[in-house]
Amino acid sequence: MSARTGHVLLGLNVLVYGYIPSAWRSPLLGDRDFLTPEYWARIGALAERARLDAIFLADGLGLGDPAYDANPIRLDPTVLWAHVARATERVGLIATASTTFNDPVELAARILTLDHLSAGRAGWNLVTTRDDRSAANFGLDSVVARTPRYERAAEFAELARALWAAAGTGARIRHAGTHFRYDGDFRAPLSPQGQPVIFQAGGSPGGRDLAARYADGVFAAEITLETAREHYRTVKAGAARAGRDPAEVAILPGLLLTLGSTEEEARRRVDALYESSPSGYAAGWLSHAIGVDVSALDLDEPFPPEVLRAPADPEFFTGSIGFRESILEQIGQTRPTVREYLRRTRYAGSGHGGFVGTPEQLADRIEEWYRGYACDGFNLQPDILVDSLEVIADELIPLLHARGLFRAEYETETLRGHLTRARSAERIP
Repeated sequence: MSARTGHVLLGLNVLVYGYIPSAWRSPLLGDRDFLTPEYWARIGALAERARLDAIFLADGLGLGDPAYDANPIRLDPTVLWAHVARATERVGLIATASTTFNDPVELAARILTLDHLSAGRAGWNLVTTRDDRSAANFGLDSVVARTPRYERAAEFAELARALWAAAGTGARIRHAGTHFRYDGDFRAPLSPQGQPVIFQAGGSPGGRDLAARYADGVFAAEITLETAREHYRTVKAGAARAGRDPAEVAILPGLLLTLGSTEEEARRRVDALYESSPSGYAAGWLSHAIGVDVSALDLDEPFPPEVLRAPADPEFFTGSIGFRESILEQIGQTRPTVREYLRRTRYAGSGHGGFVGTPEQLADRIEEWYRGYACDGFNLQPDILVDSLEVIADELIPLLHARGLFRAEYETETLRGHLTRARSAERIP
């Protein structure tokens, strides 16, 4: 494998209790823990014990559909991270916030406030909102089409960055665009890290363009090593065309995790968690992800060719384009029956890649993808957060450090500093 001069970036996608729907049933948790300050402080402290670069938390502008959403109720991430900032010192705090139903001036101020409360550890995960449930909460019959959503997102990011650049300077910002107008200063102190970090999540052409132009990092959806390398090259090349150093855009695919002391133990754990989840969850999630009613398909036959070749209308398909492409490519390569694929998602992931095995095997997976220029790190998504984070901190991180892939201790104090230090003087081939 080729040498790389930096180190792996590791984030944690905090899906409330974990990514599997039945995580809340764990005897380690209470069903209302997510409403307590102590739970969130505990997650932050465990992530910092693992020396993770950042923790991510999604916003929620409407109740999720329990048919396919493992975490249908979500609290405001900027409020939660402001609390976690008091319980931590180094780990980055990244809040997902939609450009579709937020205001750029208000959001820029809110993220900058979090940045000061955390001493330079705040980040914004830029997304657009694609579901009609959320649109209904804002008086709309349906969400706007994808192209105008991404046009608004680009202008939103442009204005937010201009506001952060003007903070503390007294400079006047004049912005007259299609979606926003602003003429004035931005009365706020300069960010402790220069500007809050921007991540972008989305694999559509519009999302990749946003990442290339504005993002410091990309929360990607990749299942196979080959497609991950292709996505890596595409985004890095886009950054170069935008006049940026490709190394400045970190690519972190999501990775769904179940860990055990042996592979068999890990498989028993994930099987038990899925079998205690709602019976229709996997089919409901897959139906939403690919835009096809999976319950209408023959479970013991391969996916029909028309399902695999039918392109989604990018303007009106309500799921993630990146997830859909990854899933259909995976199905097309192996041609499983519908039942086989639904069971396989326990082990290999669906949308995001999956991993079931030991910490040593996980270190192998991380090293292969990182040294093979398929990613700059991973956004880890454990099945149940509280005990998995302890295994990550006490077993996985020492293995990565021994291989020269991760630091022994934090070396910088801000989120931007973590990203800069990780890439070192690396140049992307």
